[in-house]
Amino acid sequence: MRLRSRRALNAALAGLMAFPAVADPEGARFIGSFQWQMDDPAFGGFSAIELSEDGTTFTVLSDRAVLTSGRITRHEGRITGVTAGPLTRLRNPEGRRMAGHVGDSEGLAIGSSGPMFVSFEGVDRVWAYEDPARALPLPRLAEWDGLEPNGGLEALAIDADGALYTLPERSGQANQPFPLWRFRDGAWQQVAEIPRRGGFLPVGADFDAEDRFYLLEREFTGIGFRSRVRRFGLDEAGITGEEVLLESALLEHDNLEGIAVWSPAPGHIRLTMISDDNFFPLQSTQIVEYDLTESLAEAAARP
Repeated sequence: MRLRSRRALNAALAGLMAFPAVADPEGARFIGSFQWQMDDPAFGGFSAIELSEDGTTFTVLSDRAVLTSGRITRHEGRITGVTAGPLTRLRNPEGRRMAGHVGDSEGLAIGSSGPMFVSFEGVDRVWAYEDPARALPLPRLAEWDGLEPNGGLEALAIDADGALYTLPERSGQANQPFPLWRFRDGAWQQVAEIPRRGGFLPVGADFDAEDRFYLLEREFTGIGFRSRVRRFGLDEAGITGEEVLLESALLEHDNLEGIAVWSPAPGHIRLTMISDDNFFPLQSTQIVEYDLTESLAEAAARP
């Protein structure tokens, strides 16, 4: 999402980004935060991240229809370096560049085979890409025409069977759940409702190896950001269970918008998240990682 209240955001962050905050998440252990920079004016605004199964290669997407891929190096589990190829602009179905709200790309999903998929808000839609130079539009739902401005299809994920899942950033009312739509067999269908809890809004999603659904949410308080990760089971009847895995403290991290779920070792689950710096000098592009404590405990209990 492109935050529209830039003046308020800039003033708040200028005064408060230096103040530390410490979270005490019950379901996750903080691994580290890496600040990533590239000397390119198009660098920044990252809203989605996808990782390989071993966490060494990545693809990231900005909210200005810019894409890049590269490699991550680690030492003792912590990120020590990021190298990436050139920043590439996504094109529309006619092969032309996109700008403004038409190019507001937010979600990224890459399966084990086939094209990558990108969700857009502004003009809410999902497009497939065999190549960044030309898009293949997927069908649209009539319900998407009624989504709030700057509150549309923010998150996108793909399950093990290749089905896509998306949901809007805003549900319309504070007590109204978020509709979860699935694209399978050539059509979209609402398959669940995600309960809305507090001031957090969906910004990223992914599945783990067991096909559990992870939802990254962000809350902007007026003076900074908080992040939350929830996990759900999904079946044909809808969602099953709801777990809060991580809830960060105010200003502990920057504006986390993208999430990738992977396994650094058998029995372990890692959450890798990337921040959208809004192309504002007092913010930064952070890659933040947590390990789930449940997986650590299970691994430690093995003989």
